[in-house]
Amino acid sequence: MTTPPLHKPLRELTAHHISPGDTVKLAVLTGPADGSPTTVVFEVWEPGGAQPLNWHADSVETFVVLAGHGRAESDEHTRDLSPGDVLVLPAGSRHRITNTSDAERLYTLTVMSPDEGFAELIERGAATPLDEADLAVLRAAA
Repeated sequence: MTTPPLHKPLRELTAHHISPGDTVKLAVLTGPADGSPTTVVFEVWEPGGAQPLNWHADSVETFVVLAGHGRAESDEHTRDLSPGDVLVLPAGSRHRITNTSDAERLYTLTVMSPDEGFAELIERGAATPLDEADLAVLRAAA
C-alpha cells in the first residue's frame, strides 16, 4: 500500500509567534510531523517588523518573497528584497530580515532544509490567526 499525499486545507492553517511581542507570524505548511525532513513556512512580517538575529548550524534557509519589501542581513552582507526575489542563506549564517515598509506587510514562503527543530520551535509559540489579507496572499501564490 502506498502512502497517500498530504493535503492541508487553507482553513486549517494556524500561525504562531515564536516569542511574545514578535512582529513576525509563521504558519508551518509542512515539516517533520508530516514525515518531511524539510520544513515549509508561510511568514508574515508586520510593517516595520523584524526577526531577531538568528542562525541554523546545519540548515540552508530559502525565502521566496510573495509580497512586500524588506531587507535581509546575512553576516556582513545586505540585500533588499522585492516580490519574486529568492534569498538563499547558507548554513551557519547569522541573519535577520526586516520589513522596510511602514504601511504594508512582507510575505515569504520559507524552506528550511533540514528542519533542525524549526517547525517544533514555531508551533510551541502562541497561536495567532492569519487574517483575510494573509490568506489572499497565500491563495495568490498557489
